[in-house]
Amino acid sequence: MEQRLTMVTLGVNDLAIASVFYENKFGWKKMESSNEGVVFFKLNGILLSLYPKAKLAQDAMVSPDGYGFKGFTLAFNTRSKEEVDDLITRFEVKGVKVVKKPEDVFWGGYSGYIADPDENLWEIAFNPFLPLDGEGNVQEE
Repeated sequence: MEQRLTMVTLGVNDLAIASVFYENKFGWKKMESSNEGVVFFKLNGILLSLYPKAKLAQDAMVSPDGYGFKGFTLAFNTRSKEEVDDLITRFEVKGVKVVKKPEDVFWGGYSGYIADPDENLWEIAFNPFLPLDGEGNVQEE
């Protein structure tokens, strides 16, 4: 299998609320291929998809019941500590739930966490060990 990721799909409780969150709070634009049943956002090389949680569970033939920590986080890496602080502040002003204020962390970086309406955790981080190129992709060694 090729070493790549094509899409991350988040199962959401309310597709309209989740879509508005990513459009208005993050400022992202939906792809034209989005419709009343699924929403796509083109990121740098992969897609983020929003899909009703119950339907996603049905498709995977698993139970939609679940709560608490989901066992994963999504990350948006920045180019500086100041950018982390700025983004977290901007999200807070927009009413986004800040789960953890930015701080220096044990692995040598700086990060904080926010949550989307379905409690998916987004880490907003500066990692001095993973420099970003001009398009926001991690530079290869």
